[in-house]
Amino acid sequence: MLPHGLPLQPEPIITARELSKVYPVAIKDPGIIGTLRHFFRRTYRYIPAVQSMSFQIQPGEVVGFLGPNGAGKTTTLKMLTGLIHPSGGTLQVVGHTPYRRDPAFLQQITLVMGQKQQLLWDLPAMDSLRINAAVYEIPEKDFQERVGELTQLLSLEGKLTQPMRKLSLGERMKAELLAALLHRPKILFLDEPTLGLDVNAQASVRQFLRDYNRRYGATILLTSHYMADITALCERVLVINTGQLIYDGGLEELLERFAPYREVKLELAQACPLAQLQTYGEVQAARDPMLTEGCEVRLWVERQTLTQTVARLLAELPVLDLTVTDLPIEEVIGRVFQGGILTPTDSPQDR
Repeated sequence: MLPHGLPLQPEPIITARELSKVYPVAIKDPGIIGTLRHFFRRTYRYIPAVQSMSFQIQPGEVVGFLGPNGAGKTTTLKMLTGLIHPSGGTLQVVGHTPYRRDPAFLQQITLVMGQKQQLLWDLPAMDSLRINAAVYEIPEKDFQERVGELTQLLSLEGKLTQPMRKLSLGERMKAELLAALLHRPKILFLDEPTLGLDVNAQASVRQFLRDYNRRYGATILLTSHYMADITALCERVLVINTGQLIYDGGLEELLERFAPYREVKLELAQACPLAQLQTYGEVQAARDPMLTEGCEVRLWVERQTLTQTVARLLAELPVLDLTVTDLPIEEVIGRVFQGGILTPTDSPQDR
């Protein structure tokens, strides 16, 4: 215990300080002369992929990693797993420096990329799992117990003896997860694990990750373009844009700080001029842009005026139906990126 009865905080399992990655790209002029000059004396320009990123993750946390394409998410994951060397800053993961690739470090992490596969296409998954067990020196008894447990959690009964090419996309993704977790890692780095899966398969993978985190206290860092993955699994998110960490905090706090609106959906019985609707809030969509007939409309209304605005709508318009919801998280994140709402100085990173 700390003084004054405060509980002792666990050491972060991941610590990044001023983490950076810059890629040199050779510049070549066109033509024969440009080719010869490029061959004998190359010049480079330098592209910053990650810039001065600092954050900590505690054991057992499930953290979402958000950002548009090209923001630096995958580059960051590759540095965290030791696949590439940082250009600057310091990085500690489970007490190790990742790029040294110590066996003790590799035993405690796993990386799953939705667009990559490790299991052999023409072999049954079980054959590849036995190779993994040999690599990680997993005893036969432990191997059988873990495969049985993970097979049950992932609902893969009867699938592991079939060639991978015979499985559905969702089943293949589950088998990839099983292979990645066979050595029971402490940290799961997941890059788009539900990419391309149907709705049911996505929900199944999310439930498995939730159960796995609760059962083993595994730490999960998750990137996804499916916001349902983030909202279902993560209380905390890291938001990255142009290689910079622009937000580190709770998902709910992000929505509250940067979505000061509620969405009001209206179904009207008769015509209503667009100009009149704009007096109630920001019109986002209308089934009939000219509003010459009955219509469905989406309005964004400021939270502090929501009660008064809804009362006005019901009193002044021929409303058949009205619902009030929070903005979709896709809209919030899109506004953050496109509107420049966040800057690196906005992020509450001192956790």
